[in-house]
Amino acid sequence: MISTPSQHAQIDLHCHSTASDGFLPPAELVAHAAAHNIALLALTDHDTVAGLSAARDAAQRLGMGFINGVEISVSWENKTLHVVGLDIDPHNPTLTSLLDDIQQRRLSRAERMAERLDKLGADNSLAAARTLAGDGQLTRTHFARVVVAQGLADDLKQAFKKYLGAGKPAAVRISWPPLSEAIEAIHASGGLAVLAHPLRYKLSGAWRQRMLDAFQACGGDAVEVSAGASQNAQDLALITREVANRELLGSIGSDFHAHEQRWIRYGKLAPISTRITPVWHHFNSA
Repeated sequence: MISTPSQHAQIDLHCHSTASDGFLPPAELVAHAAAHNIALLALTDHDTVAGLSAARDAAQRLGMGFINGVEISVSWENKTLHVVGLDIDPHNPTLTSLLDDIQQRRLSRAERMAERLDKLGADNSLAAARTLAGDGQLTRTHFARVVVAQGLADDLKQAFKKYLGAGKPAAVRISWPPLSEAIEAIHASGGLAVLAHPLRYKLSGAWRQRMLDAFQACGGDAVEVSAGASQNAQDLALITREVANRELLGSIGSDFHAHEQRWIRYGKLAPISTRITPVWHHFNSA
């Protein structure tokens, strides 16, 4: 167990940098979190651990607790879910092999999305997206920014709604690794597996129960109980009850990507109920 802040508002275990689809480089992201009184932070970029070293160095300079993390894309029942790995060893070969495989899948998808966008009026969208991504991985958000920059949409929300969202003309379906494989890789790296934002998958109550049961059956450890994206008190009470009944651990994370997401703010998340054991009580390092 590590020393953790007494106030849950000082903890954020889900955010993104330019190593994936975030807007701030890892060190700047850490500084931004510190400016908002975050005392324990996990960087959880999509399917990559490339930003962890820079983020950890920045956190150490600022005296902030830091946890190695990653957010892994998985397929379950023909649906895409996200599993956050916390307190991982980023050099573990089982984990890095899985992430390398996902990177190849992402690259293939990016090339196909670019072909479709160019046919819809974009100008050399693959090169433009790569310029935006820099050393980070190519994501749908980079293509959405290209669409906006080239005047094909007014903002990111419209870019997804018009071109890149599920079922839209530039969308490309991708088959991710199964849920069980991601959890096994996280555990192999010494980490804890957390189901991210469980109410964001647009599932019925019955399907959400199936998802939580499947996650637990595969060895999942925790659920993101207090999450970003306008979670209200009713949502919090609902997921708290479902997690507590399964005796899973609870996590807290804003899913911060960029300043333009005005509905997501550091230090504004609700505390986890005392009915649930916080996942950070099981961390080994910070």
